Amino acid sequence: MTIRVLLADDQALLAATFQVLIDATDDLEVIATAADGDQAVQLTRSTAPDVVVMDIRMPNQDGLSAAAQITADSQLHGTRVLILTTFETDDYITRALRAGVSGFLGKGIGPAEFLAAIRTVAAGDMVLSPLATHAVVTRYLAASSPDRPHATPREMDNLTPREQEVLLCAAEGLTNDEIAERLYVSPLTVRTFVQRIMHKLGAHHRAQLVALAYRTGFARVPQPPPARPRGGRGP
Repeated sequence: MTIRVLLADDQALLAATFQVLIDATDDLEVIATAADGDQAVQLTRSTAPDVVVMDIRMPNQDGLSAAAQITADSQLHGTRVLILTTFETDDYITRALRAGVSGFLGKGIGPAEFLAAIRTVAAGDMVLSPLATHAVVTRYLAASSPDRPHATPREMDNLTPREQEVLLCAAEGLTNDEIAERLYVSPLTVRTFVQRIMHKLGAHHRAQLVALAYRTGFARVPQPPPARPRGGRGP
């Protein structure tokens, strides 16, 4: 089946580049493009794409507000939102997850990683950049919200050895396909394990499950990736 993609980015040249990249593959196609958040919502409602690749900073309505409208629309329950932005700040990452997006990546990723992220999100999994993963983990470690799961290290011991392996892989940020390849099982088996682990630990979504693994000490807190040096002349 072909994955139908809607691109929302106010930079026409960048959007055109993404479209060429996507349309060059056999299993992906761009069905519409939007230049702002309002258009993104309207076109998503009229075309019902599988994945919306959404920028954040756009005119009229920003991408995060548009994403929240899309994920809250009961008629669009099959549509996933993948945020692709230059601005990987903690605030944007937190707002994006609260908006119900399925992925958050920086625009510095390579073409192969970009296409793989679309496929991962379309399959119902979550994909986060290293910066986003670090922000999620540290935010949940410090949070005390009512919906925060309260699993303890002892409850981690109730997981089977295989479930513990899957959880550690998920904590590394691996997708279900990547976990399946590492553990020599099928992606469907991995998904079943993830759902079972979430049920046992009281996690509501994958990002929360990953953060929980670090909060209980089951996994080590990752260090943020080093900032990339910016181009240009020196002082």
